[in-house]
Amino acid sequence: SNSGESAELLTIVPIIKRQGARLVSMTGNPQSSLAVEADAHLDAAVAQEACPLNLAPTASTTAALALGDALAVALLDSRGFGVEDFARSHPGGSLGRRLLTHVRDVMHRGPDLPEVSPATSLHDAILEITRGGIGMTAVVDPQRRVIGIVTDGDLRRAFARSLDLRTLSAADIMGRSPRSIAPDRLAVEAVTLMEEHRVNQLPVVDAAGILVGALNMHDLFRAKVI
Repeated sequence: SNSGESAELLTIVPIIKRQGARLVSMTGNPQSSLAVEADAHLDAAVAQEACPLNLAPTASTTAALALGDALAVALLDSRGFGVEDFARSHPGGSLGRRLLTHVRDVMHRGPDLPEVSPATSLHDAILEITRGGIGMTAVVDPQRRVIGIVTDGDLRRAFARSLDLRTLSAADIMGRSPRSIAPDRLAVEAVTLMEEHRVNQLPVVDAAGILVGALNMHDLFRAKVI
């Protein structure tokens, strides 16, 4: 209250006091009733309103907003409020999605997960890529450890080399030791990894390197972390 005498506010002051709550006031008059009743007072006085008639609250409302922002920032600092706390309070916002969405939340898994063995024919590897719908298939050993991936790009490069695709296996054209990510990493970290290495797909592996999922850039777009 700029005047500190707003009747609707002064009416509830006794109720606040009875609840044992601390009262902080922000007014343009340190001698006002509201300022005197408060446990702490913040002075938001201005010399004159921006209104030509010096009547409509203009400069005073701007001062109150600035002081309120300063108070909020001071509280953030004193309480050690970090970006993770902000994200938990705003889970639906852009920052919340970036800080709360993990790879496991957006990755393909289970029956949808495209994977082949190194000996799989290229014909069957192409069918697996098509079935998976993410532009790649992981190549795994008998323990399902990822040893490579075959992507649409690998197929194009094989065509460009005029190879006889009928005689090739997944191992012949796969990218070896591919970039991968763990399921508990943030989805935004997958975005960074893809951008840094100019790839559009990532296998998701556990600590032992065993395939547990896969994702591509479109999955991250749909999750709105980009």
